[in-house]
Amino acid sequence: MCFNIECISLASWQLLVKSGQITHAFSRTCLSDMNQTVRIVLYVFIFLLSFIGNSLIITVLVRNRRMRTVTNLFLLSLAVSDLMLCVFCMPFTLIPNLMKNFIFGTGMCKVATYFMGISVSVSTFNLVAISLERYSAICNPFKSRTWQTKSHAAKVITATWVVSSLLMLPYPIGSTLVPFMRSNNSTGNMCRLVWSSDVMQTWYVFLLLILFLVPGIIMMTAYGLTSLELYRGITFEMANRKSNKGTGKYHRLADLYTSAVNSLYKSLLNKAVYPTANLMAKKRVIRMLLVIMGLFFLCWTPIFVVNAWRAFDRRSADRLLSGAPISFIHLLSYTSACVNPIVYCFMNKRFRQGVLATFSCCRDDVDEVSRSSTRRSTRGAGGMGTRTGGQADGNTRSSGTITRLTDTSIRGSAQA
Repeated sequence: MCFNIECISLASWQLLVKSGQITHAFSRTCLSDMNQTVRIVLYVFIFLLSFIGNSLIITVLVRNRRMRTVTNLFLLSLAVSDLMLCVFCMPFTLIPNLMKNFIFGTGMCKVATYFMGISVSVSTFNLVAISLERYSAICNPFKSRTWQTKSHAAKVITATWVVSSLLMLPYPIGSTLVPFMRSNNSTGNMCRLVWSSDVMQTWYVFLLLILFLVPGIIMMTAYGLTSLELYRGITFEMANRKSNKGTGKYHRLADLYTSAVNSLYKSLLNKAVYPTANLMAKKRVIRMLLVIMGLFFLCWTPIFVVNAWRAFDRRSADRLLSGAPISFIHLLSYTSACVNPIVYCFMNKRFRQGVLATFSCCRDDVDEVSRSSTRRSTRGAGGMGTRTGGQADGNTRSSGTITRLTDTSIRGSAQA
């Protein structure tokens, strides 16, 4: 690849030899070819992971009715938007970047940019909805049961798609092909928004706020408060174990806290929370929440910063970022469509069992094994996953004392 002499014409070769620049020309050619090869390999790899992972999620959740929980409905919407991000963003970013020409025509320019915007918007809004759902399940577990239903989740998901579709209408309206002169004196086309500089700046600042800063702050706050609540629970349980002098009231608080958070542990880790493993489960959930937040900012910070930079100083941004740099920055944002299925689904044991049940030839046997293991886990955990939660509800309805403790059980247990 680096020794392709045919890529340099004979006249250019003689000129370079005479001017003493042959080494520099070879180095530049090799570096360009290497960057292009690396970009192609990485894009293909991320594309395949994203396409296969999100397609698996959609297939499993559509075919397996028992897995259609409130959280999984949001994950299904997230998988659809990530699949759109994979299909409509990656090919229409890589190919024009390599060819230095948008070869798909004006119509596809409008369609691709529109679906790009919708997929990014829906993905972000779904991540926010998941963070709020998990925050409510941990910090307000009993109140959340009144509104965390499948019908409510379907309404929220529908609203995110409708709002995103309306929000991204400026893309098909303003996108068109812009001709430019390439280095070999041929004419190429770019798919660009044709707006004045003031409108462009307003638009990209608006996107920066509603698709990155505000969602990032909401997710950071929700997951931060959730992690803090879990940490307080860890502190309370460790102090209670060391002292071993808890009163009946504190024991009731501890039982309420355990039943409240157990559902989230099972949804994230799909493991029965035994008393001896309770602290480890909480620490694992905290680490997972931190990973989710870190990946969100790692994947999306560069591209939103670059878009804002381009809006205010397009010349310097295009000069410094054209070619490989902007291609790798786009690839980093597309990686979110690859890591979301791994973090939210494939790290969950129950989802992995759902994949086996969906595609296995012995589907009925796998389902029976899954149901048997679930029943054994419920009995082994003292019924925390279902029976304890049911007892907590019953106590809430029948006992005035427990009713008063419902809203303050988590915070009270943490402060005790």
